[in-house]
Amino acid sequence: MNIFRLAGDMTHLFSILVLLLKIYATKSCSGISRKTQELYAIVFVARYLDLFTDFISVYNTFMKVVFIASSLAIFWCMRFHPMVRRSYDRDLDTFRHYFLVGASFALALILHEKFTVQEIFWAFSIYLEAVAILPQLVLLQRSGNVDNLTVQYVFFLGAYRAFYILNWIYRYMTEPRFTRWIACASGVVQTALYADFFYYYFISWKNNSKLKLPA
Repeated sequence: MNIFRLAGDMTHLFSILVLLLKIYATKSCSGISRKTQELYAIVFVARYLDLFTDFISVYNTFMKVVFIASSLAIFWCMRFHPMVRRSYDRDLDTFRHYFLVGASFALALILHEKFTVQEIFWAFSIYLEAVAILPQLVLLQRSGNVDNLTVQYVFFLGAYRAFYILNWIYRYMTEPRFTRWIACASGVVQTALYADFFYYYFISWKNNSKLKLPA
């Protein structure tokens, strides 16, 4: 554990809280991609298959439970909650996300650290998380105007990965055998996908105006 990893975890947790606040306070999921939320649910279930077999720390176990439970809860609300699901932007959320699942799993079968079920699913979750934000970013581009809570959710989600890059750099410099190259490469790709969003976020912040993404 280091300050960058902690900052990344807290930023990720805060992004989830912002999204839950939006859904439960407004009873709306407008502007949120259900497909991205479905991908995140798959990511965390696949990554934390070791939840009941490997114990590292109370903090580690707690965060695993939080990420699994929150991702499933958000997906359930968007799909089954009688009020929330009415606001779902079905016509805008048309990204074919299952191609991402298939491609990520195929890549995990080829590029992994160990050929075991747990390690393959870990690699699969890393690859899938790197591109899981794509349906959300496409939806935001199509909708144009974005409400503030959705903007903050995506911003903190991107910031979480930026902190994790700093975490990996720190670990590479301080740990003699740090070899999580799959996570590092995927994290760089994931952060790069946010570049366009961060640019327009900075412009809107600088001009004190509402964020608008080009169609």
